[in-house]
Amino acid sequence: MNRSKEVDELIAEIPDWRGKTFAKIRKTILATDPKIVEEFKWMGSPLWSCDGMIAVANAFKSKVNVTFAYGAKLPDPDKLFNSGFGGNTRRAIDFFEGDSVNERALQALVRAAIDYNRSHLKKNTSKKSAPKIAEAKAPAAAKASAKAKAPAKAKSSTKVKATARAKTPARAKAAGK
Repeated sequence: MNRSKEVDELIAEIPDWRGKTFAKIRKTILATDPKIVEEFKWMGSPLWSCDGMIAVANAFKSKVNVTFAYGAKLPDPDKLFNSGFGGNTRRAIDFFEGDSVNERALQALVRAAIDYNRSHLKKNTSKKSAPKIAEAKAPAAAKASAKAKAPAKAKSSTKVKATARAKTPARAKAAGK
């Protein structure tokens, strides 16, 4: 079955205000960019992506929740995010009965999420940046070889610390000196 048809069926099974709100959210998200892909994941949750995950939605008993994967990184001038502030990555919008969907503001968040995906996710970096990544790995290799030599240095610094500890007045007294 087509993923969009599965989402259609999910929404149809929600006969109250949540189904109408869910449908409006879905329509708004899909209208933002024609490249947005709608999927059906995680035991029946619609997910929208474009060059990376944008958001996932769920209908709960008293709300419809839309969680943006990288919401903490997105500008939210209209203050749509009202949930999920506990972490450093996700942010959510909880829609309750009687709430309206601010389509313009929601589309702005979706556009910001797409821009974030295109500019920050590793799978979307251009091939032109590949040499920079290789150059960045070279110092890491040098550090790794330096770490291989580090145990010898660590032993000598440990001896210095042990000697320094023995010279403190309290330790000298305890050692009987």
